[in-house]
Amino acid sequence: MPQKQRADARSNRERVVAAARETFAAAGLEAPMREVARRAGVGVATLYRHFPTRTELVTTVLAERVEACGVQMRRALDDPDPWRALSGTVRDFADRQIRDQALNEALLGSGEVSAVFGVERREHAQALNVLVARARAAGVLRDGVDVDDVRAGLLAIASLRRLPARTRAQVIGRLADLVLAGIRV
Repeated sequence: MPQKQRADARSNRERVVAAARETFAAAGLEAPMREVARRAGVGVATLYRHFPTRTELVTTVLAERVEACGVQMRRALDDPDPWRALSGTVRDFADRQIRDQALNEALLGSGEVSAVFGVERREHAQALNVLVARARAAGVLRDGVDVDDVRAGLLAIASLRRLPARTRAQVIGRLADLVLAGIRV
């Protein structure tokens, strides 16, 4: 019997994490915990038994996504084509603004959850510095464009992440195109 309870508990935890991933991606990190529990098909008490705080749940849900961002940044750093590496990074960033509000809040926000990923945020920022420096050295950026200009473009893109879903993809995609056209020679 105890083995069955452990399997049930494991199953409940997995369902909570899957439901939280879905809920937070769609509605952001402030989505109600009872909505996560409802989607998981468990009671709120079960959710809190596995994750006593919102921060613990959010950190668990976002850890693999933050790591995936790191993998994308490392791939960009390994790309021998400086423009493709930088423009791909901007497009990946724009795509995340369209699809995953929770990740945006974790990496771009200033709250408790974002502090959990401070090391990763610094690594991503350092990688962007390198990508911009490489693109600059290759002569593919307009004169005077620096990493702060690229970051300003990314912040502009991020500012649109709360648009209604029906227009978000189109508007963010267009802005990403404009940012890239604006920084390229």
